Amino acid sequence: MIEFHNQSGAEITVGVMDIPIRQASRFGVLEINGDDRIVAFKEKPADPQPIPGFPDRALISMGIYLFKTESLVREVIRDAKVEESTHDFGRDILPRVIQEKKSVFAYPFQDWRKNEKRYWRDVGTIQAYYEASMDLVSVSPELDLYDPTWPIRSYLPPLPPAKTVFQENGRTGQILDSLICNGSIVSGSTVIHSIVAPRVFLHSYSRIEDSVILEGVEIGRHVRIRRAIIDKFVRVPDGVEIGYNLEADRHRFTVNDEGIVVIPERASI
Repeated sequence: MIEFHNQSGAEITVGVMDIPIRQASRFGVLEINGDDRIVAFKEKPADPQPIPGFPDRALISMGIYLFKTESLVREVIRDAKVEESTHDFGRDILPRVIQEKKSVFAYPFQDWRKNEKRYWRDVGTIQAYYEASMDLVSVSPELDLYDPTWPIRSYLPPLPPAKTVFQENGRTGQILDSLICNGSIVSGSTVIHSIVAPRVFLHSYSRIEDSVILEGVEIGRHVRIRRAIIDKFVRVPDGVEIGYNLEADRHRFTVNDEGIVVIPERASI
């Protein structure tokens, strides 16, 4: 994308991809000419414009931008002086510079013309975040964290390896189809098709299924959790059930339309 931006001479380059038009109202929708120059941009339109020749697809912004430094400085300062602006790239800055016919180009991250497939997920909703997380624990995920040709350069805290403890009848630490991060301990519990972040402690006789457990969570004994997202540093007491009675869960937590239970950071249960 950087190479494309430099070669095109664009003031701004926007990473774009195509999605089903029925989903496009959640995003900024673009129109481009034959040279990939953006000629129109609408943020979250009620009636998205389809890609010419592809009536069931729309071209959307991925929220990834490259600017020439002088263009970025100029447009941000300019926008700051507009009282009615919301000071948002998608709502204010991009539509204005495109309307003024400045050099704004689209970089097709997923090229609908060649039917090339690339991995990208929007995680702006609970369901989208949950589905993207569950993608990672599939047998052959589209985003393969173990691909040595595509390293993810991130901070790795100095934590010990994850471990399981106890191998007794009815009290065996086991992990199936899951990702368990460093510093976590599965103590006589079962984790199935889930993601467990760093420094999580699961006490004995508990069962976690189809869930995302974030950093520093402690789960007590005889706990059952399924289809849930539990945010950082939550303490789940002994015997609690989450995801098995959605009506009861709605009185205590957030539950989306698809039945995913969300417990916020440091919540008291």
